[in-house]
Amino acid sequence: MKLRVTGTDRERFLNGQFSNDVRKATKTHAIEACILNAKGKLNAHVFVAAEGQSYILDADARLRESLQPRLERYIIADDVQLGDESDRFSIFHLLGGALPESPNECQLRSTIRFGEPGYDIWVEGTRRKDLLRELSRQFKFYDTDRAEVFRIERGIPRWGRELTEEIIPVEANLEDRAIDYEKGCYIGQEVISRMKMSGQTNKRLCGFVAVKGSPLTPGMKLFPKGEEKKEVGWITSAAHSEHLGKEIALGFVKRGFNLFKTQLDAIMPGNRAAGVAVEIVNLPFD
Repeated sequence: MKLRVTGTDRERFLNGQFSNDVRKATKTHAIEACILNAKGKLNAHVFVAAEGQSYILDADARLRESLQPRLERYIIADDVQLGDESDRFSIFHLLGGALPESPNECQLRSTIRFGEPGYDIWVEGTRRKDLLRELSRQFKFYDTDRAEVFRIERGIPRWGRELTEEIIPVEANLEDRAIDYEKGCYIGQEVISRMKMSGQTNKRLCGFVAVKGSPLTPGMKLFPKGEEKKEVGWITSAAHSEHLGKEIALGFVKRGFNLFKTQLDAIMPGNRAAGVAVEIVNLPFD
């Protein structure tokens, strides 16, 4: 979804809602940010860029019904207006430093979506198919399925998988990309600051490799070896990586059980006989 924010108070208002400093966003550079509740848990995960007298936000399509009402709830005496432009624009993302030969009507913005620098290419929705053909002639194209495998290989959390309303951004390894600890107050900041001071989280996003190459499935629960009554985590995304030649997954593991090379049993609820041994590995996957 895409949401435009206008009004003279837009910058101050968004900085009171976002975990990152919107003053770092420009017309040609988008930053990553989180929107939290008072308990520090996620309401949304967004990218934001400045555009003239407005900011433009983009987020997962599943946030279209909830993101605008969540922001509007806090517009009290502010000169801020929100407009849904989801149907107006399409976005392509280009990995690497090479710039495409794109028409003048496209807007290019540098950003990091897969753990490495790239460019977002914004285009009017009516031009989407034409631009797709042009880009496919210049670059290797990843369809939705291949992009999902690549995302998991890079250890990047996604809304509706790793990022949900039960997760605090630090738990999902977003602190370096989406949190500015110097910017000032925003909703949920106290929780984030306490976690930084303590250096501890209750759980942490981890990468897993199946020890014997058995497929992994989102929803599997994680247990210490031989202790099937002590659940310590769960798998959120899984894929077969052709590049690595391995069955890999992302998921969360509780503190005390999420050290590198720890082995756990991944078990689908209701099917304990089909458990899979997994090992925790560093992200991104090698």
